[in-house]
Amino acid sequence: MKLKSRPKRMGKVLGLAISIFIQIYWYKWTRKSEAQWTVLWENSGKKVRDTLFELEGLLIKAGQFLSIRADLLPGPFIAQIRDLTDQVPSSEWAAVKNVLEREWGCSVENRLQQVEKKAVASASIGEVYKGLLKNGDEVAVKVRRPGIDSVVETDFRILRILMWMAARFAPVPKGFIDFPLLYGELRQVIEQELDLTSEKETLLSFRERFRESGDVIIPDVHEELCTDQVIVMEWLDGVKLSDAHALAEAGIESDDLAGRLLDVFLPQWLEPGLFHADPHGGNVLVSESGKIILLDFGMYGEISERDAEAFQSLIGALLAKDYKKAALSLRELGFLQKDANSSVIEDVLAELMSFKPAELKGKDLLAIKLELNRRIQSLPIQVPARFIFLGRSFITIEGTIRSLVPEEELMGLMKPAFINWINSHGNRKWFFLWEWIQSHPFFSPLHLITGFLKTPEKLQLIKENEQRRHFHFTLYENRKKQWFQLFLLSLAGSGAGLYGEHTLLMQISIATAAASGAGLLYTGAKLREWMNRWPNHPG
Repeated sequence: MKLKSRPKRMGKVLGLAISIFIQIYWYKWTRKSEAQWTVLWENSGKKVRDTLFELEGLLIKAGQFLSIRADLLPGPFIAQIRDLTDQVPSSEWAAVKNVLEREWGCSVENRLQQVEKKAVASASIGEVYKGLLKNGDEVAVKVRRPGIDSVVETDFRILRILMWMAARFAPVPKGFIDFPLLYGELRQVIEQELDLTSEKETLLSFRERFRESGDVIIPDVHEELCTDQVIVMEWLDGVKLSDAHALAEAGIESDDLAGRLLDVFLPQWLEPGLFHADPHGGNVLVSESGKIILLDFGMYGEISERDAEAFQSLIGALLAKDYKKAALSLRELGFLQKDANSSVIEDVLAELMSFKPAELKGKDLLAIKLELNRRIQSLPIQVPARFIFLGRSFITIEGTIRSLVPEEELMGLMKPAFINWINSHGNRKWFFLWEWIQSHPFFSPLHLITGFLKTPEKLQLIKENEQRRHFHFTLYENRKKQWFQLFLLSLAGSGAGLYGEHTLLMQISIATAAASGAGLLYTGAKLREWMNRWPNHPG
């Protein structure tokens, strides 16, 4: 483990965070061009990636966590940390052997006939070794990384401080993201990965879930050899989904494989229960017989009954073209910000659902996708912390499927997979059928009557819109607060630079203090001007 010293680890990460915050505020103050912002985010992403890879530990997991928050972080920054792989040099075999013997209470030779002393996979939290049991069974021995305990609390403390700083100094709208909740979610997930007993129980849960499936293989577990730091499971060989040549040699058709992947993962995303949150190329393989192999259940999420019902209600509303109900479902799930205008979301949903794949012919697909991303990012939506890993799972599988089939065939794959899922739900399929029937013109008079009955609700919405005139007051108040916080942060940076004899940091902090002081005076003046214009302001 690199740089175990607590002060040095904290100093390196927090110093980087402060410098990035100062640069962001400076760019805002000096009104830099879009091209200059792009360069700033790219350079910041590179620095974050290099620093996290150097420090290893839990911080790499935190970087991976950030890399899937495209709803919060700029694209150029995400692009730099997206390839932050969790591949680190393996530990010395002697240290790994000590862990195994301490956990098993006997020598490795008493449990294993033989074991390869070089890890077949090595990550920031765990390492995997190939071994052979006394009865001749090949096994994968996963061991918690030696030395990880020495930096766990330090890294958690670093992450907690970073979230505290982001909540107060990050230039994002108030309430845009709950940073304490985000930290809690991140800590919970990392603690799950640290506890291999939790991974073992998740693996057993997936074995039970797919027990009747003839298309999915989950490794068996040798529970007598498992502890909270060691898990021993069946060794499974398979072909990587990215190896097109090997798939072709095995007679596995890409489009069929893509469809079966959807059949495996769609229920995980829509039904109550656990879902695999890290289905990358090393964790999803294909056996010689064409069956899908799922490995590594250290990162998982769970869909609650309530969220599953809300997701299914959202699907039903979209089928019925009831975009008001769809927006309500999104709000119930927490995807809409508190002050989001539902009518804007309804209009965007209507536009998206009216889109026809046939219209793609002859058009620039990349340009359409970029425009769609731009539209989505401009909406008042957010990804709730509890769905971060659901998004990771979906995006990973989507990327895998895109590598297997052409872009224009994606919708053709989704339809049969969705129909298969509906047909597997018995009475639930009649709910979706009813929602679809209601979308037909025959029901138009009924929709008009329903709209009339909802007039009081619309009047309430008008009242809420009228209250939005207070928005500017809150905006100026928040900006004034941010300038003041930046001023204090700059003073702290000046002190840190002076104490650590870091001339550049001290110079930047002094300049930022001057700029933030000017910004504070300017915002105060604008606030007084607005208050004179609106005598009945909320203050």
